[in-house]
Amino acid sequence: MRFFFRTKKFKIMMAVLAVVVAGAILITLISGAVSPVTGAIGAIAQPIEQFIGDISQDIDDFVKKLDSGEKHLLENENLKEKINELQQQLIDYETYKRENEFYKEYLEIKDKHTDFEFTRAGVLSKNADDPYGSFLINQGSIAGISRLDPVITSAGLAGYVTEVYPGYSKVATVMDAALTCGAYDLRTNDIGVVEGTLQEAKQGKTRIKNISKDSAVAIGDMVVSSGGGVFPAGLLVGTIESLHREDYNSSVYGIIKPAVDFENLTNVMVITRFAGQGKEGAD
Repeated sequence: MRFFFRTKKFKIMMAVLAVVVAGAILITLISGAVSPVTGAIGAIAQPIEQFIGDISQDIDDFVKKLDSGEKHLLENENLKEKINELQQQLIDYETYKRENEFYKEYLEIKDKHTDFEFTRAGVLSKNADDPYGSFLINQGSIAGISRLDPVITSAGLAGYVTEVYPGYSKVATVMDAALTCGAYDLRTNDIGVVEGTLQEAKQGKTRIKNISKDSAVAIGDMVVSSGGGVFPAGLLVGTIESLHREDYNSSVYGIIKPAVDFENLTNVMVITRFAGQGKEGAD
């Protein structure tokens, strides 16, 4: 209510009140100076007194409403603060829940690959000018990340680190033409090499090449890293969507849909150490 005393409305109300008080004083003077038997004076004074009473009641009602309005305003502000607190608690809960799910998925990977050492990282940005879909992560050399470290999600192999800075790193995806990864068909054990091409990258795909024409590889088969060099064994690269014969030899290549959803990628794990780690094959 303290803010009301500074307003124009309050000043007008005070002016009206001053007029009312002056009228009351005038009536008192008139009543004292004129005989009660003078009916004309009484007739004039009565409506003025009624007017004064009405104004006083209006002012009283207005002040009560003002008090009530301020009370409601304070209640609304408190309610807003409580809603904001609850919303923040909900955000914290959802963040905590996602982190738990995230770590649970990687703990399952850790159970299968006890030699893996991880560093979690968030995706900072994606390179819109790179047709192969490279992206930046928010961890670098300070967090123990090195060039050529494999990058994964719970779904499978995302790529590898190509550039490292103290606080961030650049990652090339499995669609990159510079990436080569020994791989095999999980169902048939037929071996090949995963290597991206510009043509497939534009479609969000990569390929496995050098598959024997006599292999039993089929559409729908899963392709997994075979290990050695940059990438550890057993990481899912993706699923074969189509098969084609090479133009220059008798081998077969398959178009792979990557296991990782690069469009919605927000968090990754960098494998900083694994048994048999080398630095060949992806340069």
